[in-house]
Amino acid sequence: MKKKQVIAAVALAAATLVSGNAFAQAKEGPWMVRVRAVNLDSANDDSTGLGLSINNKTMPELDISYFINKNVALELILTVPQEHTLTSSAVGGSIGTLDHLPPTLLVQYHFDAGSFKPYVGAGVNYTRFSSVNLSVPGADIDRNSFGGALQVGVDIPLSGNMYLNFDVKKVYIATDVSLNGTKVGTFKIDPVLIGVGLGWRF
Repeated sequence: MKKKQVIAAVALAAATLVSGNAFAQAKEGPWMVRVRAVNLDSANDDSTGLGLSINNKTMPELDISYFINKNVALELILTVPQEHTLTSSAVGGSIGTLDHLPPTLLVQYHFDAGSFKPYVGAGVNYTRFSSVNLSVPGADIDRNSFGGALQVGVDIPLSGNMYLNFDVKKVYIATDVSLNGTKVGTFKIDPVLIGVGLGWRF
């Protein structure tokens, strides 16, 4: 093959590759949905003197992201109410159960790093405690918690608009503990959540 033919073939291949990439990127819309399996590992920091803690667990997680531009996105993280057992080292075992629902809204920055798409995020968490059943007479907790949330993760392209996702979050969740209507301290759950899942961009 002559030199000019080689150059022409390379140029054609490059043009095809560029146009193919542009077409693939054009198909990616502003929305992304991810599903993850997440392990919740609580800090269990308690100032009541009761030695309170909740159990760690693995739970499902769904997030919906909207890309304002190629780098900035808003992400809403959702799950179903999660039941936990509340234990006290002072009592020596379980003192009841509670459910918590922790929707979180984050602003993310996605970096341009070739095929890997790392991101960081920060935002706010609201947690609603419900179905609180405590065996200690007169004991109760505040049902609402507001706190910050931090995030780091990466999306790895698989095929088409599908991505493999790894994600780590620190979420600040705390509730005041009362006995007979008097606050006796604060129980900080403040979990680290490590997740893996799949995402779809459309």
